Amino acid sequence: MIDYSPFWETLEASDESWYTLTKKHKISDSTMHRLKHNKDVTMKTINDLCRILGCRIEDIARYVPSDKDQVL
Repeated sequence: MIDYSPFWETLEASDESWYTLTKKHKISDSTMHRLKHNKDVTMKTINDLCRILGCRIEDIARYVPSDKDQVL
């Protein structure tokens, strides 16, 4: 499972907010909702967030093993 809790910590430490991401940077409310609930988002979105927040991908997401992961 991909966990986006690092994103919220990075966002909190930045000059940005949910409001500026959605209004100024045009990140959709539905994308923010998906991040909040650890749902899938595109790598383009991750790229955009890294550029906006000036951070690395590890500051946005981390992998956490889960029983809910797809069987390979």
